Amino acid sequence: MSNAIPSNTVRRISRRRLQEPASPGHSSQQQPVRPQGWAGKTPQEILARYQPGKAPPLKVLEVLIKLFNTQHTALEKTVSHKTRQERGQFLRRFFRDLKLKAGFKTVPDPRNLGQKHIHAMVQVWQQAHLAPATIQTYLSFLRGLAMWMGKHGFVRKPGHYGLSLEEYQRHESAQRDKSWTAQGIDADAVIAEVCKFDLRVGASLRLMSTLGLRRKESVQFRPFQHVMPFSETGLPENQQQADRYAWVKGKGGRVRWIPLNSTAHLAALAFAQGVVDSRDAHMGDPRRDLKRNLRRLDYVLEKFGITLRKRGATGHGLRHEVLNNAYEDIAGVPSPVRGGGPVSPELARAARLAVSQLAGHARARAACAYLGASPSRNTPATTDEDLVAASPHDATDAQHSTA
Repeated sequence: MSNAIPSNTVRRISRRRLQEPASPGHSSQQQPVRPQGWAGKTPQEILARYQPGKAPPLKVLEVLIKLFNTQHTALEKTVSHKTRQERGQFLRRFFRDLKLKAGFKTVPDPRNLGQKHIHAMVQVWQQAHLAPATIQTYLSFLRGLAMWMGKHGFVRKPGHYGLSLEEYQRHESAQRDKSWTAQGIDADAVIAEVCKFDLRVGASLRLMSTLGLRRKESVQFRPFQHVMPFSETGLPENQQQADRYAWVKGKGGRVRWIPLNSTAHLAALAFAQGVVDSRDAHMGDPRRDLKRNLRRLDYVLEKFGITLRKRGATGHGLRHEVLNNAYEDIAGVPSPVRGGGPVSPELARAARLAVSQLAGHARARAACAYLGASPSRNTPATTDEDLVAASPHDATDAQHSTA
């Protein structure tokens, strides 16, 4: 399986997401093909075949999953295979646990799910000491199930189920500097030691520390195939920042181009090219699949003491380092999370938009997850101009992003 760049990706700017092959080691599992008996029928007509009280509840659940599990809960887009798998597994477990753990005598038909069922399961989760963020995710999955059945608003906010605001509230803005520098970690020294132990992991960390890649992006990166001259990027000529660019496919399939405009960038790239076995190779060990390569990276980081518990940092802190430095280069002052003072609204907006673009996010305000909130004003509003500027190849997917 190849993660090579399709030729039409770099020659045409389209509002339609282009589908590219999965990278080596990535699961190619697809959603099940619709049964022939469903051909030409709407989801409502298909579900009408399974009458509540007569059809087995778990069979109805499987029908709902097969019909709708590709859908995003809020946007007109499909979700990743990882989300589909996790959501499907959770829903099957949820209905089994209603009987096994919550004490209900029978498993209800999903279409007859009531508030009492959700209340009971939230209590089960709390008694099991699940993290509030995990419960939030579970409620989100149930919200998706309700949406599939046309019950928008059926699943209430966490507070309705007895969770306090302090438990479930998530901060969109960084509350502390998560970079390695802030934790007193010498990135160059650690990466040099890692290279002696595992050269591939060390090369991946160098890419993360210079290009701001996520761990998965760094493992999947192909240091020869994923480097293009500016003329192949499809970016406007007035946006050129370097002669060569790195092609990166991030979360949600969003593609971004990172300018290789510093000696550090070029040195990390040259080092990575010297590590791989061939011109079409990715950074992961070819003997391992993607999951095992990611586990290897995490294992090596833990071996060298880079964990939240030991040092207050993870590999993701390298990405925070790059993005906070990028903000300071543009704004002329450290980011808010690093204690920097206020700057003009125009300059702050330009710096945050540039950071979001570098990170592969589609909203300027996504930069808050790395930089912290502006001390002088609220999070910058997202405009259509922000969306297009942040992701010229994928403007239609620009309404949802994660760090």
